[in-house]
This record gives sequence, C-alpha cells and structure tokens, in this order.
Amino acid sequence: MDGVLIHEEVALPGAKEFVSRLQEQDKEFLVLTNNSIYTRRDLSTRLADVGLDIPEERIWTSAVATAQFLSNQVPDASAYVIGEAGLKTALHEVGYTLTDTDPDFVVLGESRTYSFQNITQAVQLIDQGARFVATNPDATGPSPEGPIPATGSVASLLTEATGQDPYFVGKPNPVMIRSGLNRIRAHSESTAMVGDRMDTDVVAGIEAGLTTYLVLTGSTDRDELTEYAYRPNDVVESIAELVETISSG
Repeated sequence: MDGVLIHEEVALPGAKEFVSRLQEQDKEFLVLTNNSIYTRRDLSTRLADVGLDIPEERIWTSAVATAQFLSNQVPDASAYVIGEAGLKTALHEVGYTLTDTDPDFVVLGESRTYSFQNITQAVQLIDQGARFVATNPDATGPSPEGPIPATGSVASLLTEATGQDPYFVGKPNPVMIRSGLNRIRAHSESTAMVGDRMDTDVVAGIEAGLTTYLVLTGSTDRDELTEYAYRPNDVVESIAELVETISSG
C-alpha cells in the first residue's frame, strides 16, 4: 500500500489507473500492508480519501494474517495483545479471547503507545509459558518527525528479556503471501507482487514463487539493488508503468 499506491496521504502516479484496470479486467487482487495498527475498514476509508476505491475485503494486513495464522494453529485460544484496534479486531474476528491471565500467546503488533507496563507484563507471560508471536519484523515506522520504534524493535527487547524469539507472520514471511493467495483462490505461478521494498515485498514474493516488480516510489532506491543477493523480475519508476501489463488474458 504505502510507497506503491500512496505516499503521505497522496495517491502516487498511476495508482488510480492501476486499480481501475484490475477492476475492469475482473482481476483478483489484495492490497498488502505490514501495518497492524488500523482495521481494514479504516484503511479502506483512508484509500477512499485519496480517490482509491478499494473495499475492505481487498485489504490484507499483517494483523489479519497473524489472526488467521493463529486460528489455523490453535483455534479459539487466548492472547495477551500489545497493539492497536487493527490487531485486536482481527483476533476477535477469528474467535480469540484477549486476556492478561494465563494466555496461550503473547501477540505483539505495532502501536503508537508502547508502555513499560505492557512490555513488562508480556515478558512475565512469555516467561510463564505463553508462546510469542509478532505481526511483522519492521524495526521502525515513519512519522512526520522521523523514524519511530515499531514492532521489530520492541520484539528485540522482549527477546533480550526472555530469551524467546517471536514468530513473525508478516512480510517477508511467505506465510502472509500464501494466506493471501488462499483468500483470493490464486496460484503463485499466475500472481505478481508489486512492492517498494526489497527486504520485505520483493523477497516475500520471490520466496512465495510470485513474479515480482519493484517500484521506485517508496523505500528502495535503484542504487541499492546491488546490495541484495536477489533481484525482482522488473524495476519500474512507478506503478503507472505497470498499468498496461494488466490484460484480459
């Protein structure tokens, strides 16, 4: 989503045309984000505000992927959650109980209000046997003032305190991609990933067997490509260059 379709609440070049072409050609698609703060309804509204008509069922967040993963692993279990509405809502929707009393899992997501009290409680619950899962490994998130600590940074703190590594569900874990493919009944060999980050989007797409496109409107610059051992199938300036690749075939 961010860096491909929008940037700082503005639609990027070609975003409207790309989404419209997908819809005109009746293509199955999902808009992905590792951000677990917002619900899919919130994100659909945010996209609509910049002129992108994308219903909430077309949005796939690390929070929703995490909830789906946990439900598949241990249905109707319980979790202590550090996170916002996006993660808590997703877990409620799969039948999870949110509790701080003997939970099956500690689930860490992104938050703008990490507190020492919550982190301390998570450390104690993991030490008592709760399994540790996190929505995504991103160490920082953007803000108008500059980078701020995100899920990956707090996960490192919890790991240092408990000796337990979390299982990260979001990108670059291909679990998030494969669960999304299952949601729209798509096959990897006929699906493409369009992303702006080499270390999450492109590598996740490659590991899931998708065709991959890197757009240069977000995090990764062209001169950074040589730093990685893997390459996307193509590199384009913006998603505008990919509109014509969507055919009725």
